[in-house]
Amino acid sequence: MKKLLTLLFLFSAYSFSFGQKAGYWQQQVNYNIDVSLNDKDNSLDGFIKMDYLNNSPDTLSFIWIHCWPNAYKNDRTAFSDQQLENGSTKFYFANEEKKGYINRLNFKVDGIVSSAEDHPVHQDIIKLLLPSALAPGKSVLIESPFHVKLPYQFSRGGYINKSYQITQWYPKPAVYDRKGWHPMPYLDQGEFYSEFGNYKVNITVPKAYIIAATGKEVGHKNKDSILTKTFEQNNVHDFAWFADKDFIVVEDTLQLATKIVKVSAYYREKNKGSWKNCLEYAKAAILTKSKWVGEYPYSTVTLVENPVSGNGGMEYPTITLISATADQKMMDYVINHELGHNWFYGILASNERQHPWMDEGMNSFYDRKYIMERYGTAALDYFDIKEKFISSRMPADVEYLGVDVVTTIKQDQPIETPSEDFNFINYGLIAYSKTAQWMQLLEAEMGTESFAAFIHNYYEQWKFRHPYPEDFKQLAEAFTNKNLDLVFDLLNKKGSIVPPVKKDIRIKSFFSFKDTDKHNYIFIAPAIGYNFYDKLMIGAMLHNYTLPPQKLQFFVAPLYATGSKQFNGIGRTSLNFYNGRGSKTEIGISGASFSGDSYRDSTGKNNYLRFSKLVPFLKYVFPKKNARSSISAFVQLKTFLISETNLRFNYDTTIQQYIITYPVAKRFVNQLNFTIENARVLYPWKGAITAEQGKSFVRLNFTGNYFFNYPAKGGLNLRLFAGKFIYTNDKTFTTQFETDRYHLNMTGAKGYEDYTYSNYFIGRNEFEKFSSQQIMIRDGGFKVRTDLLSNKIGKTDDWLAAVNFTTTIPSSVNPFELMPFKLPIKAFLDLGSNAEGWKKDAPSGRFLY
Repeated sequence: MKKLLTLLFLFSAYSFSFGQKAGYWQQQVNYNIDVSLNDKDNSLDGFIKMDYLNNSPDTLSFIWIHCWPNAYKNDRTAFSDQQLENGSTKFYFANEEKKGYINRLNFKVDGIVSSAEDHPVHQDIIKLLLPSALAPGKSVLIESPFHVKLPYQFSRGGYINKSYQITQWYPKPAVYDRKGWHPMPYLDQGEFYSEFGNYKVNITVPKAYIIAATGKEVGHKNKDSILTKTFEQNNVHDFAWFADKDFIVVEDTLQLATKIVKVSAYYREKNKGSWKNCLEYAKAAILTKSKWVGEYPYSTVTLVENPVSGNGGMEYPTITLISATADQKMMDYVINHELGHNWFYGILASNERQHPWMDEGMNSFYDRKYIMERYGTAALDYFDIKEKFISSRMPADVEYLGVDVVTTIKQDQPIETPSEDFNFINYGLIAYSKTAQWMQLLEAEMGTESFAAFIHNYYEQWKFRHPYPEDFKQLAEAFTNKNLDLVFDLLNKKGSIVPPVKKDIRIKSFFSFKDTDKHNYIFIAPAIGYNFYDKLMIGAMLHNYTLPPQKLQFFVAPLYATGSKQFNGIGRTSLNFYNGRGSKTEIGISGASFSGDSYRDSTGKNNYLRFSKLVPFLKYVFPKKNARSSISAFVQLKTFLISETNLRFNYDTTIQQYIITYPVAKRFVNQLNFTIENARVLYPWKGAITAEQGKSFVRLNFTGNYFFNYPAKGGLNLRLFAGKFIYTNDKTFTTQFETDRYHLNMTGAKGYEDYTYSNYFIGRNEFEKFSSQQIMIRDGGFKVRTDLLSNKIGKTDDWLAAVNFTTTIPSSVNPFELMPFKLPIKAFLDLGSNAEGWKKDAPSGRFLY
C-alpha cells in the first residue's frame, strides 16, 4: 500500500511538472564576445555578437538592452540616487576619472544598421529598434562594437589600482517573459535578471595579468606582450571575469555523482593565511548544495579574492568574489553563501530584483543548514568574543534578533517586497533572514522528507529557467496535496512569523541581548556622576533597556553625592505604542534631582542649592511616506514641573544684620515642539518649532539647520534661528526680573538660563575658572559668553534672529593636519540682530557678529 501511494504521488507530481513545462517558454541569447583590456586608461574595447531567439508567442518590434556601465556615468542615474539614499556620497562626489560609461555602440541586426532610443528615465537602458519584426520561433543576429570606460570599484565591478573586476560590462538584452519586458537600471541594492544562453568570450590582456572567468578555459594564446584566453560556458545568464598581476592560483577536483568539477581559487600572497582552507570550504559547499537541492551542473567552480575587504562576496555563474577574512569560520560561511548563489540566482534564475527572497532568502535558509552540519549551531557567531562576560550577553542568533527588533517596532516590510523598495536594514534582515525563518516554517508545514523531495523536484523542473513565486507555491502544494495559502500569505504580511512564547522575568547585571525572546530582563549596574557642587556621585542604575525594546521601558539611577552628602538621581519611564511605518506614540515621565549651586556661609558651611524636576511627556512620531524615506517628524508635549532651592538675604532691622534663608520655589514650563528632519546623507536638514509657556510669558522660536557637504569630506553647517518673547501680563520691572532666564540670548546661554534643566553642566552657576566656560548653543548661538564681567550683549525680551555658519577646514589649508592626531578644529561665523539694536540710542549696533 505504501509503495502504491508513493507511485501515485510521483505520478501526480510528474503530471504537474509536465503540464507546467508544456505552457512555459523563455527567450535565449547566445553570445560571442571579443574584449581587450587597456590597463593604461582602465578601459575595455570589444565586439559582441548575440543570437537572440524569440521563443515567445509574441512578435517583437524592439528589444530593451541593458547598458549597465552607464550607471556610473554621472550623478543622475538610479545607481547614484540609491547610493545617496543608502548613505554613501562616495560615488556622487567622485571625480570624472573614477566614473565610467559604455559608448561606441553601433548595432546591426542581421547585417542591417539599426537605431536605438533612450529609455525615458534611465541612462543605462536603451531600446533597440528591430529593422523588421521578429516572429515567434525566429532569431536575429545582433552585433555591435563597444567601448567601456571602467569605473573605480564603487559597487560590484571596476578597478582598484591595477586589479580589475569586469562585471555587468557588455550590452545585454533585458528579459522578456510571460509577464512582459523587464528593463531595469543597475542598482547596488538589487541584483539581476537576465536571459540564459551559451557564451564564448575571448579575453585579451597584457601578458603580466592572470585571468579568472566564468566557465571553462578552452583556448590560450601568447603573442609578444599580449595574452588571449578563450572561455566557454553554456546555460548561464551572465559572464564575469577578473584580472590581476598578483594572483596565486590553487586548484583541485571534486567528484560528484555524474561529473568531476574543477575547483579553483585566485588570491593574493599577503592573504594566503585566510585562504589556506578555501578549496576545502568550496568543495563542502558544492557537496551539501548538490545533496540538498540538486547536483551542480557545471564543470568549474572558481573563487576570486575581492580587493575590497569586508564586502563579503558577490556571485556570478561558476565564479564568485570573496573578501578574505582571517576568521576561518567566517571564511567558510562566506564561501558557502556565495557559492550557494550558483543554485539560487545562477541555475534557478528568478527575477530577484522583484522577488529577492527567492535567491537571498532561500540561499540563507541553506546557509543555516550548512552551519548546523559543519559546526553544530543554527547561526553564525558574528561576534566570536572570547571574553566570557561579554559573550554570555550576546545573542545566539544576531540575524533573528534583528528581525525581532524591526518587527517589534513595526518597521519591517513584507518578504515579498522588491529589492529597491527595501530600506537598507530591511534588505538584509527581511529578504535574507526572515525568509530563512519562513522557509523553516514551510519545511515544518510540509514535513522534512516531503520538503526535501519538493526542493529537488523544484530544482530539476526549473533549473536554467525563470521560476516565479506562484511556480514555487504550486509545486509545494502538489507535493503536500493541500492548500498552503496560509503559509504563502505570510510572504505579503508584516510582523513576526515566529509564535510568541510566554516570557519570564530575570535579573541580570549590566545588560544582555541573549534569549530576549524568552526573558524580560531587569538589569542592575553601578552608576557614577559628577558636577562641581555634588562632586563625585556613586550609586546604581536599574533599567530594562535591551533588544527588542519592551513596551514599558524604565531607567532609574539613585546617586549618593560625596560632596553635598545628599541623594541625587535621574530616572525615566515610558509606554511605547508602535503604530507601523515608523510611527510611534510614547507617553511617560522623567525626573532628576541634583545640586545646581552652593553657598558657603560665614560659619564655613557649604549650603547646597538643589533643583528637582518632574517631566510628564507625550510624543507622537509621524509615519514615514515609505520605508526608504529619510524624512521623519514628531510632535512632543512636555510639562516641566521644577522645584528650586534659592538663596535669599533679608535684612533684619531689629538685630541689624542679614538673615540668610533657603526658600524652595516652584515653577512650571509647558513646552510644545514640532520637529521635522531629513537625515539624507547629502545636504541633510532639520527644522524645529517650539512654543513654551510659563508664568507671565510665552516663548516662540524656530531653529533650522542645513548641511552643505564638501566633495572631499566635511562641510558647512548653516543654522537659522528666529525667536519671539511675549509677555502675557503687563510688562513691568518685576515681570522682567522674574522672566529674565527665559529671555532670548544672542551669545552663549549659561547654566542659569537652562531653565528646563535639560542640559548637563559641570558648573551650572560658576563665573570663573574652567567650570564657568560651558555654554549652550541656543537662540542666537554665538559661541562666546559675554556675561562674566558685564551685562550680556544681545539679550532681549522681544525678538531675535541669527544665522550661524560652521565649517570644517579643508585638509589642504588646515595646518593641524600635520599633527599626529586629529583635532576637531572648525571655523565659524555668527551674525544676528535683535529688537534692542533697533531702539533709539541703542547700546549696541543693529547687527552683531
